[in-house]
Amino acid sequence: MCQTSVMMEKTGGDELLLENVTSLEVLENGLRVSSLFEGSREFPDTAIRRIDFTAGKVFLYKVER
Repeated sequence: MCQTSVMMEKTGGDELLLENVTSLEVLENGLRVSSLFEGSREFPDTAIRRIDFTAGKVFLYKVER
């Protein structure tokens, strides 16, 4: 089973957005993330900061426009 989680970087700490992520697609103005149980969600004005493969976490941040 998938064990990847997507986190949003925030000033007070990271916020869990989705667990059991099955795919992540880079869009023109953001990201689309799909999970096993929650379907897919789009995150506008968002980019990938880093991926920790050992911990199974993808860290996102809001892009300043």
